[in-house]
Amino acid sequence: MVTRRSDTGVRILMLATDAHGGFGGISQYNRDILEAMAGFDRVREVVVLPRIVREPGFSTPKKVRYDLAGAAGLGSFLWRSTAHAFTGGSYDLIYCAHINLLPVAAAISYVRRVPLLLAIYGIDAWWRPPRRVVAKLAARAELVISISQITLDRFRSWSGDDERATAVLPNAIRAECYGLGAKDQALVQRLGIQGRKVLLTLGRMSSDERYKGFDEVIEVMPRLSGLEPEIVYIAAGDGDDRPRLEAKAQELGVGERVLFAGHVPEAQKSDYYRLADAYVMPSSGEGFGFVVLEALACGIPVVASTVDGTREAVRDGALGAVVDPKDSTALLTAIVDALRRPKQVPAALDYFSFEQFASRLHVALRRVVNI
Repeated sequence: MVTRRSDTGVRILMLATDAHGGFGGISQYNRDILEAMAGFDRVREVVVLPRIVREPGFSTPKKVRYDLAGAAGLGSFLWRSTAHAFTGGSYDLIYCAHINLLPVAAAISYVRRVPLLLAIYGIDAWWRPPRRVVAKLAARAELVISISQITLDRFRSWSGDDERATAVLPNAIRAECYGLGAKDQALVQRLGIQGRKVLLTLGRMSSDERYKGFDEVIEVMPRLSGLEPEIVYIAAGDGDDRPRLEAKAQELGVGERVLFAGHVPEAQKSDYYRLADAYVMPSSGEGFGFVVLEALACGIPVVASTVDGTREAVRDGALGAVVDPKDSTALLTAIVDALRRPKQVPAALDYFSFEQFASRLHVALRRVVNI
């Protein structure tokens, strides 16, 4: 294991798909990583080279600096990566924030002769990458940080080398940004859900990602409506698979009970969570499931899955129910039970606090750099 020591403080280069100015779970995770790093006394600077920036004009934590010249396209990204490999001062660690960026990150690590850290999240690392060079370079990382144990286990199943340094670093949730709250009556009126029992799932509706649990919930809605006459299911999110899901709800006779809310802006997510009497995500391919933490932080009872990372988000059932997504009867029972539970923010959610996140990251980084 290579440990780099610096008397002037640690300088880190992060190669990321996106972070500040981006959307989605990985972007949020990277932002939390950067904020945590910026809070470490021994960190002098973190330079971020993002692949894309969707919303420029963002602010960043102190000690975090972006090189936006690489975000104009693949060519510009490769050009700026080459520049960082040979110029721009010394680095003590190369942080590769997505497995698809490994060829570039590993090359910079090799030229600079500094440790390489790889971050993995979910299906990106569950199976051997189709590009041989990526699979081969995965073994070059001195430290692998995984968002969940299931993702780390699946990564190890094809990458080998169980002796390398690894760490499980689940998402952070800032509970103070959520909390119990009244339903937004304007939103209730707009969706037409006055007096209804509400189920909610929030996620992308992509034909490439049919593991979010939308299908499974729609399939139990006919039986559920017999037990809960006032039930309605809000399927929030958008994507190319939405027409198929809408047609499925109609075919099963629950078209009027399944409301497709479309894309939910980040600023309105808490309002949608607070509409729900239960958050349901019987998924089969989530690396972790940050939306589960968000729902819990709003006090909403949660039903998660036994077969993917959402199980870890509810701490193996301590924070919410877990069911096999293929067992429709178990899913139905879990939903009914969740609808009867009171709304409350579980005290044990503190396990996922930002302070805990930063502490785990600090311990992990100390295995490869003097931080």
